[in-house]
Amino acid sequence: MTVQTGSEPNRLQRRKARTRAALVSAAQSLIAAGKLNVPILEITQAADVGMGSFYNHFQSREELFAAAVEEALDQHGAVLDLLCEDVDDPAQVFAQSFRLTGRLHRRNPTLSKVLLNNGLTLAGSDKGLAPRAHRDIEAAAHAGRFQVRDPELAMTIVAGAAICLGRLLHDHPERDDTEAADQVAEDLLRMFGLPADEAHEICRRPLPSLDAPPQDDTAA
Repeated sequence: MTVQTGSEPNRLQRRKARTRAALVSAAQSLIAAGKLNVPILEITQAADVGMGSFYNHFQSREELFAAAVEEALDQHGAVLDLLCEDVDDPAQVFAQSFRLTGRLHRRNPTLSKVLLNNGLTLAGSDKGLAPRAHRDIEAAAHAGRFQVRDPELAMTIVAGAAICLGRLLHDHPERDDTEAADQVAEDLLRMFGLPADEAHEICRRPLPSLDAPPQDDTAA
């Protein structure tokens, strides 16, 4: 009689997790490259897994790509939460999140392009930048820091600015991404009612490093 140890299911679970992570990573790279109609065989080859392994995790290419986008949004949102957890002023939290997102485009181009190639998903998603920006706008308005009558409309402006900024930085690699992100953040703060000198000062404060948070094992 063979006695199974508890380590065997754990090894199986780890192997399944690695396979799923490889598929998601491959999908994120394909999305970043704009290859949305590739056959499943090409995805499994990019992930270096068998075709049968694909169907152990996903029913279709579309389901995988949706998961890849969702996990990219989750990854970025988790980074923002971690890097802003010690900031008390909601106006600074908003600005810091936006400035960090602007820096993402050059520091993690694959994740950036996943987000940009799914701009509508980003703007309306309940994960990633959008819900956090909406939360911070409402918190800043409640604290009297922002003069915003309709946070949902304000969020539409922010999403458009974030997506267009990312596209601009990819299209014009000669442009200084740090200066561009800080300038757009400063303009948004002024639009939301902060005095010009304060908006400028907030957007020139030192930022935590995007390299500090650990990457999630299930994302690219």
